[in-house]
Amino acid sequence: MFLSWSTEEKSALTDAELANIRLVIEGRTNRAIASARGVSVRTVANQLATAYRKLGVASRFELLAKVRRLSR
Repeated sequence: MFLSWSTEEKSALTDAELANIRLVIEGRTNRAIASARGVSVRTVANQLATAYRKLGVASRFELLAKVRRLSR
């Protein structure tokens, strides 16, 4: 799925945050994301929390809803 939010939102995200978001969109758990990226589950959780704040969402569910809405 193409990440199509605003340039401001996307540029505010780090490469790690974008990688995590792409894996969330694929339906992976934090544990699976950590394993795929070679980082700790805690790192993934922290990076996702930061990304959620930057994107103005509060949860994985809201992130997925925003991605779906912007993909239309």
